[in-house]
Amino acid sequence: MTSPHPVDTRLPWHRLLAFGIQHVLIMYTGCVTVPLVFGAAAGLDKTTVGLLISADLLVAGIITLVQSLGLGRFAGARLPIITGATFVAMTPMILIAKQYGLPAVYGSMLIGGLVGIALAWPFAMVVRFFPPLVTGTVLTVVGVSLIGVAGGLIVGSNPKSPSFGAISNIVLAAVVLLIALIGTVLGRGVWSQLSILIALVVGVLISIPMGLIKLDGVSGTAWLGAPHVFHFGAPQFPITAVVAMSIVMAVVFAESTASMLAIGEITGKKLERADLARGLIGDALSAVLAGVFSSFVDTIFNQNVGAVSATRVYSRYVTAVSGAILLILGLVPRFGAIVAAVPQPVVGGVGLVLFATIAVIGIDTLRRADLSDRVNLTIVAVSIGIGLVPVLTKGMFDKFPTSAQILLNSGIALAAATAFLLNLLFNHTKLGEIARGTVESTPAEPEPTDPIAA
Repeated sequence: MTSPHPVDTRLPWHRLLAFGIQHVLIMYTGCVTVPLVFGAAAGLDKTTVGLLISADLLVAGIITLVQSLGLGRFAGARLPIITGATFVAMTPMILIAKQYGLPAVYGSMLIGGLVGIALAWPFAMVVRFFPPLVTGTVLTVVGVSLIGVAGGLIVGSNPKSPSFGAISNIVLAAVVLLIALIGTVLGRGVWSQLSILIALVVGVLISIPMGLIKLDGVSGTAWLGAPHVFHFGAPQFPITAVVAMSIVMAVVFAESTASMLAIGEITGKKLERADLARGLIGDALSAVLAGVFSSFVDTIFNQNVGAVSATRVYSRYVTAVSGAILLILGLVPRFGAIVAAVPQPVVGGVGLVLFATIAVIGIDTLRRADLSDRVNLTIVAVSIGIGLVPVLTKGMFDKFPTSAQILLNSGIALAAATAFLLNLLFNHTKLGEIARGTVESTPAEPEPTDPIAA
């Protein structure tokens, strides 16, 4: 009898629960940051922001379940995937809110999701144009980009704050990183796989005497709370807003395609066009649900891709448990408030390991791309350079039109688009053969000699 693929393996319930909790703790801060930032930019009160967070977790849980377990033949990549709110939609959402109001934000998001469902299968046709040259480039940019996110969690996001760059926070993150390192390298079996969770727990325990655990808001948080349908009123559909959110879906699709191919590389699971299409439909469904429940567009969380690689636990049933936990957190706000109390330096400490792991996977993938070929080497160099520009040079594209910023401010989408187009141009056309000198351009025919003149 053939044993199931590691992706389809069912683990004992206690291991499913432990690994599922580990994934949630890794992604939680990134997931709830989006509603916090959007709420502040839109001038929403704390109660409304709390509703957005609950809706955000609920939709993230539903879509994670769909991506992990599948929704028939319609949606879900059936991979160990964790999804959560993406920052790609943040700028257009804020601008739409200021110009048209919140009903237009969620109306355009709903339509953008429907457009995404329609485009998922055609978009998945490009999978053959995502060889290791492209996926390795994107993964490298993803990993390097996220290292900055981990650093921000450790030192803080506000340079004017007295606690910004506090030595105690940096030392705490270093201790957490060291525990994760020792557990991963020296641990055996399940202890090695749970090293990230153990590091997080130890980090929380150390944080208590440091006064970093803030539970003030927990007692005032409701136990139960279901998201409201169309909380901001009947949806509106300004054409400009709808176009903007449709572009957002295309960018999310580019990121998710690269992430799903990365998961396939890590787990050894060969992905077909149908798998990718169902995964993209899962992303689009998140936009539809977000439009209804006043939430946010979801994408695959790459920090959890790093966790899958670091722990070598490939079962999609683990992430399904994570999805169920997120669903519960969305319906029980008090639990969410407790999880939110995990100090950011603790999450940043393990994040450094996980995010750098993604970059290393990208570099390893590029080993199969024949970088001895100067054309391929140049494609990778240009794509990584362009992809890291918006990450390392903040505000570089701020004067560009909003619709262009959606792509240009996303280093991952920019790297994916650049690598995809250059690979298409130089590896799937005659131009590549000319560049490599394997085909000579057709010489011009000599002019006929005029016998009379001669």
